[in-house]
Amino acid sequence: MRPLVTIILNDLRQRIRDRSMLMFGLVVPLSLIGLFGVLFSGFDDGPDLDEVAVAVSSPEGDQMGEGLLEVLRGLEVVAVELTHGDPEQVHEMTEDGEASVGLVIPDGFTDSVVSGQAAEVRMVLGPEDSLEASVVVAVVDGVVEQMAVGSLTGAAAAMGGVPQQDVEAIGQRVAEQAGRMTVAEGRASDEQLSMQAALVAGQAGMFLLFTVGFGVLAIIYEREQGTLTRLESMPLRPGTVVLAKALAGFLLGVFTTTILLVAGSIVFDVSFGSLAAVSLLVLAAVAASTSLIFIVARVARTSEQATVAQAGLAMVLGIAGGAFFPIQASGWVGTALDVNPVAALGRGLGITSGGGGVADLGTQLATLIGFAVVALVVAQLIPERTGRR
Repeated sequence: MRPLVTIILNDLRQRIRDRSMLMFGLVVPLSLIGLFGVLFSGFDDGPDLDEVAVAVSSPEGDQMGEGLLEVLRGLEVVAVELTHGDPEQVHEMTEDGEASVGLVIPDGFTDSVVSGQAAEVRMVLGPEDSLEASVVVAVVDGVVEQMAVGSLTGAAAAMGGVPQQDVEAIGQRVAEQAGRMTVAEGRASDEQLSMQAALVAGQAGMFLLFTVGFGVLAIIYEREQGTLTRLESMPLRPGTVVLAKALAGFLLGVFTTTILLVAGSIVFDVSFGSLAAVSLLVLAAVAASTSLIFIVARVARTSEQATVAQAGLAMVLGIAGGAFFPIQASGWVGTALDVNPVAALGRGLGITSGGGGVADLGTQLATLIGFAVVALVVAQLIPERTGRR
C-alpha cells in the first residue's frame, strides 16, 4: 500500500509542477468560462420589457375592480402605468395610441362576482401590438377567470338553497383566493440547463479528458525515459505502477472538474443542485474519461502520438457533448451521442440542477460506469504498442 501511495503522490507532485497540465486543466477552461460569461451575460434573462400604458375605467370603491388594478400595479415582469377615465375616454386613448390597452370594469362588478351573476370586463387593444400589451391581457384574463370561480360558486350555492347573505359571503371568500396566488420562478424538472450552465458542463467534460491524460499518459513518458522499467523492476505487486498512474489521473480529474464547476456556477450564478448527486456524477464521469485514456495509452507508440490522439479525442467528444453549443440528434446518431461521457455529464447536471437527486441519475450513472468498464476491457484486449521497431 505504501509504494502505491508514494508513486501517486510523486506523480501528483510532478503533474502540479507541469505547466501544460495547469494550462489545459485550469487556465484555458477557466479563461473560456470567463469569456463566455462576458459574451452571454444576461442571455437567459429574457427581453427587457418597456413600461406599458393602460387606460382604465373602474367604478369608484369597487372592491374586486380595485383588486384587479392592484394586481396590475404589482406586476414585476413589466411596469404598468394606469390612467383613469370614463369608458369613452378609455376607447379614445386606446384608439389614439396613448394607451396600449384599455380596460373597462362594469358598475357593480363586485356584487356580480360574489352573487353569481354575469359580469363582463372589456379590454381594448391599441393599434400597435406589443409584448408588453400581451402580458397585461394575459394577466387580466387570468385574474378575471379566477374571479369567475367565485361567481360560479355563488350561483351554485344559490341554486342549492343557501341564504342570500351566505351566498355573498361564500362568493366573496372564493373570489378573494385569487389574490393569494403568486408566481415564482421555477427550475427545469429534467435535463434542462441554461445555455451558460450547459457551456460550463461541456467545458468541464471536455477539459477533463485533457486533465486525466496527464496522469495516465505518464506511463508512455516514463517508458521513453526509462524510468518505467526501473519502477517495474522494484519489488512491487503486479499492476501497482499502472494503478498508481490511473489513480493520479483520476484525482487530478476530480480536482480540476470540481474547480471548473464551482467557478462556472459563480460566474453564471447557476446552481447544479445537490452536492452529493453532483459529486457522484463527477466521480463517474472522471472514471469514464480515465478509462478512455487507457485506450490511447495502449495504441500510441510515442508520447507525441499520445498527445495528438488525446487532444483530438477530447475535442471531438467535447464538441459532440455540447462544450461550445448544444447538439440535438435522434436515431442512432442520438444514441451514439448519449454514450459520450461529456454529454452524459451534461445531462446528469441538468437533472441535478432541476432538483433531482442520486436516485434520478440512474441512466446517466449507468452510462458512465458502463462506458468505463467497456473502455477498460477494450484497453486490455488491445496489444500494447511501444516505440521500438
